[in-house]
Amino acid sequence: MGGTRWDQLCPGCLAPPLSLALPCCCCADAGCYRWTPTMEETLEDPPTSAVLLDHCHFSQVIFNSVEKFYVPGGDVTCYYTLTQHFIPRRKDWIGIFRVGWKTTREYYTFMWVTLPVDLNSESAKQQEVQFKAYYLPKDDEYYQFCYVDQDGVVRGASIPFQFRPENEEDILVVTTQGEVEEIEQHNKELCKENEELKDSCVSLQKQNSDMQAELHKKEEELETLKSTNKKLEQQVKAQKDHWETELLQLKEQNQKMSSENEKMGVQVDQLQAQLSTQEKEMEKLVQGDQDKTEQLERLKKENSQLLLTLTQQGEYQKKLEQTVEQMKEEEMTAMKKQQELTDENSGLSKTLNENKIICNVLQREKERLERENDLLKRENSRLLSYMGLDFDSLPYQVPTSDQGGAGQNPGLVYGNPYSGIQESSAPSLLAMRRCPTCKSDFADGIFDHTLEQQHMQTLCLNCPVCDKTFPAKEKQIFEDHVFCHTL
Repeated sequence: MGGTRWDQLCPGCLAPPLSLALPCCCCADAGCYRWTPTMEETLEDPPTSAVLLDHCHFSQVIFNSVEKFYVPGGDVTCYYTLTQHFIPRRKDWIGIFRVGWKTTREYYTFMWVTLPVDLNSESAKQQEVQFKAYYLPKDDEYYQFCYVDQDGVVRGASIPFQFRPENEEDILVVTTQGEVEEIEQHNKELCKENEELKDSCVSLQKQNSDMQAELHKKEEELETLKSTNKKLEQQVKAQKDHWETELLQLKEQNQKMSSENEKMGVQVDQLQAQLSTQEKEMEKLVQGDQDKTEQLERLKKENSQLLLTLTQQGEYQKKLEQTVEQMKEEEMTAMKKQQELTDENSGLSKTLNENKIICNVLQREKERLERENDLLKRENSRLLSYMGLDFDSLPYQVPTSDQGGAGQNPGLVYGNPYSGIQESSAPSLLAMRRCPTCKSDFADGIFDHTLEQQHMQTLCLNCPVCDKTFPAKEKQIFEDHVFCHTL
């Protein structure tokens, strides 16, 4: 750090130069110049302001051991004390001002202050800065130290002093009349400045008393704040204890949730095992449908054999023409039934596919699916019994006719047409019923209440948790509903 030399002042305004990159703000045409600072000189100007003396606070920093004069050519040490309620900042500085200055911009030279490490210690209040002799004034005008904060406001001022030799009084000075008059004029100005300084001192004393009163008031407020702070500390301690209790409760809840998650993982593994078992059962049902299709093919072949036998039995054709017509009608009925069975098998395949999708979401429906599988088996047995087939025969047997015709030819579905059975004994066509939902046709004897419930279950989706029913076309809504029960 360094100061500003007197010969570096602006020749147009006698003000110290501004920052290195800016022109003079008051006399740009007066030939102001910028100098290149040495390593010891500062590269940054101190913060100043245009605040007048009436707005300064001179009692916050007190200068100590200020001499009446300092000998030119030597370094000057400035001692100062920080008051209790003043807090120094990084950009504070101490400047040397010529007596009679109006704003902090009129400094001659300056030094940055050093921030104390601990403001509460007694040594931190006693500070000092040293001005190098090279940057000090060379005239014998009166100067004073001023402490300026980083806002450009003066916080303290010293008594006036001069820079002159110590033995100046022993030197015989020979002056002319004009110089005497000039000195007298200068003395008058100094007297006037002295009067102004006295007025300023009175103002400072009054300001000091006001500051003392304000300090007393601030101390009372500090006591109040301490009491409030103590209460707040007690509240904070109570709140901290409460939070610690809540934290312990949350930890216990976290442990419970971890154990529940482990149990849920075990349940998921069990459900996956159940799902694989159900998939195997579904494969068995599909294989059963394929067996039914093969049985239907066998029925077609038997019908073909029956027609061939009818053509070969020409000698009985005249006697049994009406019987043949009835058998043809029965054959058409059988073909319709065959088509119905084919449609029903496709419907069952569709139902199985839907059940497989439902099994991926509803992992707890194993028992229900088993009951449905039992119902399907009983219904298949019932259908085969209705068609005259024996479900328990190996591998497949055609049921005997109700009128005894099967005893003559057990390999025929409808018996031997030439066995002398009465024409009136041929079974009549079954009455048909239609599903009100999907408009499918069913035989009246087959579409009982159990099959009706089973058929409606294929058209509707029931929630296994709350038994809520959804249409089959709203499967995505149904799956979302079931998933909500698992959350």
